[in-house]
Amino acid sequence: MDVSLRALNRFGLGARRGEAKGIGDARGWLRSQLKAVPRLEPPNVATPEALAQAVHTFRSAAQGDTLQRRAARRQLVEIASAESRAALIERLTSEQPFAERLVAFWSNHLCISAGAKALVAPFAGSYEREVIRPHVLGRFEDMVLASAKHPAMLVYLDNFQSIGPNSMAAQRGRRQRGARGLNENYARELLELHTLGVEGGYTQEDVQELARVLTGWTVSGLVRGGAGNNGRGRYGRRLFPQQEADGDIGFVFQPLLHEPGARMVLGKKYADDGVAQGERVLRDLCRHPSTAKFVATKLVRHFVADEPPAAAVERIAGAFRDTDGDLAAVARALIELPESWNAAMRKFRSPQDWYVAALRAFEVKTLGDPAVSVLRQLRQPLWAPQAPKGFGDSMQEWADPDSLMNRAELARTIARRLGADSDPRVLLEVTDLAAGDPLRTLVSDGSIAAADRLALGIAGPAFQWR
Repeated sequence: MDVSLRALNRFGLGARRGEAKGIGDARGWLRSQLKAVPRLEPPNVATPEALAQAVHTFRSAAQGDTLQRRAARRQLVEIASAESRAALIERLTSEQPFAERLVAFWSNHLCISAGAKALVAPFAGSYEREVIRPHVLGRFEDMVLASAKHPAMLVYLDNFQSIGPNSMAAQRGRRQRGARGLNENYARELLELHTLGVEGGYTQEDVQELARVLTGWTVSGLVRGGAGNNGRGRYGRRLFPQQEADGDIGFVFQPLLHEPGARMVLGKKYADDGVAQGERVLRDLCRHPSTAKFVATKLVRHFVADEPPAAAVERIAGAFRDTDGDLAAVARALIELPESWNAAMRKFRSPQDWYVAALRAFEVKTLGDPAVSVLRQLRQPLWAPQAPKGFGDSMQEWADPDSLMNRAELARTIARRLGADSDPRVLLEVTDLAAGDPLRTLVSDGSIAAADRLALGIAGPAFQWR
């Protein structure tokens, strides 16, 4: 095993030509990337002002004609596509590929889905920029709290519509015969997928109590206006003074929606002190021992093996517990795992990994619209898993015959786009090959067209692993 290539491919996003020779101390190279994650500026079409304008237009167009609705939806799609291209280009060009892989991992752990709802898609890029990047080397609880307060998560899992059954809003709603009720979606996923895990020791009563705690956690600026209601929401403009349809879009705690009273979650009582009640519950969930084990298992599965070695999981869980979820410390612990450098442990590349690694190998630095379509064809579009659990992280999810055939077909497309000047022998410098691997002979065989050798190499067995 070449430890430099292991660092570049397993921890990073794919080696580039000649890069392995300059690594030196592989562990030191990885640790050096954990000082700061580069900020990523939004594309011009996705500035906060542009995003708010597009969302307001979309909401208003719901009462317009078909052409208005289509135009408004196209604007949201344009924002989502521009965000995807910007994030992919960052992965292709980053000089801190380990940090970028951590960004991708945590985006998938605390995932939203751009494909779930029209209003989630334009927020997906800002979600990664504002929730994941600032906290990926900070504390886990801060990342979870930022996620809980972002419009993308609040809309995706419906918490922005959740109303306490005994709240002032519900009482008025009953009088108006239009009450919404308590929504448990986010509370359930927060416990099952973001913190404790499905076997973390919580009950259905804990789900319901947490859902009550999180009532009032909503999004400003999404109330739909229109001639029919003069800009009033279901319970009227006066009930939602912070949610005018043309206002800023962001988190707001709305006391009128909040379920009053103390709540009991995992056997601990939390006094009713507004938004602080939910913040204290979330911080306690993030520090729970079950969370440490659940998060550690996912990290070891991603960086070491599909079947996470128990000893490795315990070491990472220990680092998580001992540092109160300091994610930089946890990342350093991953580097020090003996299992991370065990040649017998391999990880099959997910479609995103495979695609990015192929383009990094040939130092591609720009992408057009087709790049986003490629990931859809590979069944792993950016920020668009089919379920709140995120994309799968093991070989069985991605090595089925249809998926492998897709890679083979796309490998030819990639080879054509790279052009005739791309030397297939580059693959020998970026792939950790076993002795006698036929790739060495294939890429040097001048009787085969260069584009075909390149396509066969990218689609071949050796390049599927990291």
